[in-house]
Order: sequence, then structure tokens, then C-alpha cells
Amino acid sequence: MAEKTHELDAADRNSMSEGTFAFPRVRKEPLNDAKHVRNAIARFDQVKDVSDEERDEAFERIKKAAAKFGVEVSESKWQELGKP
Repeated sequence: MAEKTHELDAADRNSMSEGTFAFPRVRKEPLNDAKHVRNAIARFDQVKDVSDEERDEAFERIKKAAAKFGVEVSESKWQELGKP
């Protein structure tokens, strides 16, 4: 049996509601499964043209999705992401 892929093509991304994204205004970092939640955490600081308020809101969405999909988040604020 073929393994289900987690890759999203343009049609998949376009069909997703804004609420599915960590950054809904710019439709960046989908949070539809554990793999994408981990990617959103890893790529958080690569998202451009968003305000600190949007980052605050995105981090809250990420933490909620992480809890839903069983992804551990050790950081307590977004400024800690990507720090050693």
C-alpha cells in the first residue's frame, strides 16, 4: 500500500480555510497535521511581511495545533523559536 503523502499542492493550499494557517493573512505555514506543525515551528522566522502581533497570534495557533496533533513545543514565546 502506498504511504499517504503530506505534501500540499497549490490546489490543496488554495482550498484550505484561512484558519488552517499559522499566518492566515499571508496564507503561510499550514497547520493541518503534525508534520506541518513541526514545519511551521522550524520556519517561523522565515515568514516575511508580518507584524509582531501576527507572530503572537500565529504562535498561539501553532501551540493549539501542536496540542491537537501531539507535537511538543518547549518554547513559551515566539521569540524563543530557533534559539539554542
